[in-house]
Amino acid sequence: MRRPIIAGNWKMNKTESETIELLTDLIPLVKDADVDVVVCPSFINLLAAKKVLEGTNVKLGAQNMHFEDQGAYTGEVSPVMLKTSGVEYVILGHSERRQYFKETDKLVNTKVLAAIDHGLIPIICVGETLEQREQGITQELVALQTKVALNDVSSEDAKKVVIAYEPVWAIGTGKTSSAEDANDVIAAIRQTIADVYNKEVADAIRIQYGGSANPGNISELMSMPQIDGGLIGGASLTAEDFAKIVNF
Repeated sequence: MRRPIIAGNWKMNKTESETIELLTDLIPLVKDADVDVVVCPSFINLLAAKKVLEGTNVKLGAQNMHFEDQGAYTGEVSPVMLKTSGVEYVILGHSERRQYFKETDKLVNTKVLAAIDHGLIPIICVGETLEQREQGITQELVALQTKVALNDVSSEDAKKVVIAYEPVWAIGTGKTSSAEDANDVIAAIRQTIADVYNKEVADAIRIQYGGSANPGNISELMSMPQIDGGLIGGASLTAEDFAKIVNF
């Protein structure tokens, strides 16, 4: 039985004081949650978040990372820096990174391998644009993104990875895929993993749904057999809304 995982991607939101306030409010609301809970603040607030989260059931994640340990990469943050900041999870390949910063499938794979080498758990984002959806290539596209992202990842390491299916057209728009459609795409991702590795690995990997998941639709989404959690954007920015999702 896969343990559900709910992760909050705060994106470029919250100052240090707002981060502390949100986490302080959130912790008592999710302390009895029967899921893994992850929050991903901005880089600049990771240390403040680490202090607040110590001794709680809420895990710390980052929104991105560079693949090198150190070097002349102005503005970047390495996996070593994340580990020493108390980070356990890292979001990789988010559609906003692909769209605005031109990250490729190959680059995502390089980051995935670096994260695993440093004991970080990657949350790998895959998903289609509206145009690609209308062309009827959703399942082929996410299968390709998944295969490339997991290239050279061992079967034992693959079991620890989290994948987030995010239909790009639904992110931040208030639109969401139907629960049944999301379940079908995630089932296709899981079948891709079975084809690359085997059924044991496919059954072990947790696959989230992202894309305007909120307190109003999380129960329906989580009732689907293939959906193992959510990567939550806007609804993770208030303690009450995020707690309702965590405690679905």
